[in-house]
Amino acid sequence: MASYLFDFDGTLVDSMPTFVGAMLNVLDVHGIPHDGDTVKTITPLGYTGAARYFVSLGVPMTVEEILTMVDDYATEAYAHRILAKPNVKETLVALRARGDDLHVLTASPHRMLDPCLKSNGMFELFDNVWSCEDFGTSKADPKIYEMAAARIGRRVEEVIFLDDNLDADRTAKRAGMIVYGVFDESSRAYADDIRAATDRYITDFSELLEE
Repeated sequence: MASYLFDFDGTLVDSMPTFVGAMLNVLDVHGIPHDGDTVKTITPLGYTGAARYFVSLGVPMTVEEILTMVDDYATEAYAHRILAKPNVKETLVALRARGDDLHVLTASPHRMLDPCLKSNGMFELFDNVWSCEDFGTSKADPKIYEMAAARIGRRVEEVIFLDDNLDADRTAKRAGMIVYGVFDESSRAYADDIRAATDRYITDFSELLEE
C-alpha cells in the first residue's frame, strides 16, 4: 500500500491560470513588473505568503487588503468553474480501490481548496485535505513534509509527493520524500528542471496506475 501526498493547484485541478491571474492582477494594478520567475516564486507560498512577498516588492497595501482583493477575484472560480485535470478523478478512485491512502497538501487556503474539491466530487476520496495554514508554514519549508508524513503515520521517505512546482519538488526531495513531478502548462518552461529534480515525471495522472 502506497501513501500519496498531492499538491492541489496545477496538479489535481486546472487552477493555475486562476491563481496566477488573481495574484498578478495585484501587481498589474500597481504597475509593478513581473515575469515567469515571479510565478515560480509565489506558487509554493500560497495566497498569504504571496501577499507578504508582494508587500516586500512595494505593493502599497496590507496583506489583509491584498487577500481581500484576491478573494474577490478567485473565490467564485474555485467554487464553480475550476475543473479537475484529465484522468485525475478516475485515477484517484483506482488508487483507493487498490488500497493506497491519499492526502492533499497545498498552499491554497481551505476557503478555496475545499469547495473546489467538493464541486469536482473528489473531496471524499482523500484521507486528509491539508492547507499549509494547518501547519503554520509553507511548502518552501522542508519541515512541512516531515510533519505531513508524521500525521499520515509514515516515515518521510515512504511518502510519494506529487507537485507541478519546481521549488516545492526540490524542497520535498530535500526533506526525504519520494517525489514525482507533474506536468502543467504553467510550468512547461521548467519541465526539464523538474525531471532532473524528481524521482519520476508524469504528464498524465493515469501513469500512476502503471506502477
